[in-house]
Amino acid sequence: MTTALAVLRTITARHGSFQRREALEVGFNDASLRRGVRRGVLVRVRHGAYAFADDWVGLDDVDRHLVLAGAVLRSLGPVVAASHHTGSLLHGLELWDADLSRVHVTRLDGGAGRTERDVVHHEGVSLDTDVVQVGNHLVVRPVRAALESALITGVEQGLVVVESGLRKARFTLDQLAAQHALMRFWPAAAHLQLVTRLADVRSESVGESRSMNLFWAQGLPRPQQQFEVYDAGGRLVGTTDFAWPEHGLLGEFDGKAKYLRYLRPGEEPGDAVFREKQREDRLRRVTGWSMVRLTWADLYDPARTAAYVRSLMRKAA
Repeated sequence: MTTALAVLRTITARHGSFQRREALEVGFNDASLRRGVRRGVLVRVRHGAYAFADDWVGLDDVDRHLVLAGAVLRSLGPVVAASHHTGSLLHGLELWDADLSRVHVTRLDGGAGRTERDVVHHEGVSLDTDVVQVGNHLVVRPVRAALESALITGVEQGLVVVESGLRKARFTLDQLAAQHALMRFWPAAAHLQLVTRLADVRSESVGESRSMNLFWAQGLPRPQQQFEVYDAGGRLVGTTDFAWPEHGLLGEFDGKAKYLRYLRPGEEPGDAVFREKQREDRLRRVTGWSMVRLTWADLYDPARTAAYVRSLMRKAA
């Protein structure tokens, strides 16, 4: 039985889960699988697919979705391609506020669209050039997956996933525009033109994408992104996430990950925060402008945040 477990561990390491038939082939039976689930050794990912609980417990929502996706795609085979949120995640794109409870697939065999407990089957025309191989799975191209994710969410969520694809060089702005042209008459696709128009390769994080959406949705002037500040000697002082030069205002999005990214060997998070404060002081001293710093909490109160940004603009004027 130890050898059998090792085989299932190997399969799980490759696919994220193992199938019931694979367990039966190495000597397990349905009763032993149920017992494994009951004792907390196994987790039933979906009907006929299992993962080891010690692996599962350490996974976040995205990784659990990918495990579920692997089980679904192994079960359905080449008649489907992963699409929408699932396709986006398999291409390494970032999602925000997306429902990951179901795997999304597009039928390649002309099968009907339907929604099951853990799978959404989408109808759609898919040319050979629309589908690529990612690991062991068929997946729609990154640009199509990103716009499909935007299709079933909204402008803000769509901007996050599309700009993620641009940032990671999974597709270009031209490819995004071309894909939008193919999808503009799809049902409920009207908002995709906003996503495509607002998308900018210069957004460096989910927080920056959401901030740009807030500026647009609240009617604020569109800032320059990744704005470089130079001193009188022509030396680069720093780059800010946002800037409104005509209003004398610089802007930064502050997420926890930002400071962790700036940590140097042997440093504590407070060291990075202090260094960032010194950098801000230099930027303000050189430009004479104000600085607004946005956090995750600010993005959940867009009207108040926009009013604060406007107040800084008025002061600068």
